[in-house]
Amino acid sequence: MKRNMSVTNNLLPNNEFRDAFSSINERPVDDISLEFFYKPHTITLLAVSIASVIYTAFVRDESSIQDNIWSGICCVVFFFLIVSVLAFPNGPFTRPHPAVWRIVFGMSVLYLLALLFLLFQSYSTVYEIMYWIDPNLRNFHIDMDKEYAVNCSDISIAKVWSHVDVFAWGHFLGWMFKALLFRHAGLLWAISIMWEITEIAFAHLLPNFLECWWDSIILDVLICNGLGIWCGLKICQALEMREYKWVSIRDISSTTGKIKRAILQFTPVQWSPVRWLDPTCTYMRFFALSQLVVFWQVSELNTFFLKHIFEMPPSHPLVIARLCLVGVIVAPSVRQYYIYVTDPKCKRVGTQCWVYGAIMVTESMLCIKNGKELFGQAQVCNVIVWLIIQILVSIGCVYGVVLYHRYFEPTKDSNTASPKKDD
Repeated sequence: MKRNMSVTNNLLPNNEFRDAFSSINERPVDDISLEFFYKPHTITLLAVSIASVIYTAFVRDESSIQDNIWSGICCVVFFFLIVSVLAFPNGPFTRPHPAVWRIVFGMSVLYLLALLFLLFQSYSTVYEIMYWIDPNLRNFHIDMDKEYAVNCSDISIAKVWSHVDVFAWGHFLGWMFKALLFRHAGLLWAISIMWEITEIAFAHLLPNFLECWWDSIILDVLICNGLGIWCGLKICQALEMREYKWVSIRDISSTTGKIKRAILQFTPVQWSPVRWLDPTCTYMRFFALSQLVVFWQVSELNTFFLKHIFEMPPSHPLVIARLCLVGVIVAPSVRQYYIYVTDPKCKRVGTQCWVYGAIMVTESMLCIKNGKELFGQAQVCNVIVWLIIQILVSIGCVYGVVLYHRYFEPTKDSNTASPKKDD
């Protein structure tokens, strides 16, 4: 792991464009305190990898064809992720280690390649692949799912409480995570409200979008989403006020101090406030943020359409694995998009953000291609109205945030919109 693990930055000193792009795509490690993990170990890694493959290839039982195929796939993924650590860019983060984010980037590339492969398969072939991965899926059909929006007029505390299940906690944690990513109350509330509009527009296609009014407004928007946004922003404020003074492990004498410093390696280097918008933002920046709000809705929709079209229960490992993967991919992608939008010296978007954009589009194409029967039932009027509302509300929200910064925060220096490095 030799490349870009050193403290030095090999960029040209006077090339501002390359410096700006490097901060989001290939950020160097500014302070190395755990020296062992940043020294090159490429030969050792190669020897251990080859030895592991030789051992498993010659010792394992080869009587099962399915196990053989799985072992081959796992070996390919294993070596691809090793190559990712050696060759792929760090991205905008360096904690806990650049290698972690290189592996994340490698997994996102693998996921994109898998989606592109599935895109050129027939619907029946995709189903057979899924059945091969999990034969139990043959026994599940999407119409076996529970009924939604039943007896909405019969409301009680017990009934409301019965809806506070694992999915409600998932809503809460999901929005807290989104708050940590966006760090802007206006954009978060706009996405939250627009998502409820999205559910109404596509409820005739996705039965789990059917909700009682109190479930949608009280449980989703106000409680789960609202509390998640509030808690996430409070965490951001606490991290912003924290004083970051990093001491190298070799400078700490006590064992307890060394252990504490090693644990803190999994926390950010620093946490700087972000300003997506300011009173002097350009039209291109305004358009880019409106586009971000709409694209976020599309990315969320992909989750539900993939699960519905390919008939997987919400708790299936494939669904959970995709959500976890997308969650870790989104973190550096949003940061790269933020720098691209707010820093005039950054002329192109980061690699991880580009890959995530390709993933989002490919997922949408996969849904449309394999869900022709489902989308044939779509009420075109609903979809057109939804698209118009999405565009108008996103533009209106972004413009409202600009007005807020212009008239209610006149004392703040607009130069704070320039990006600061954080991890």
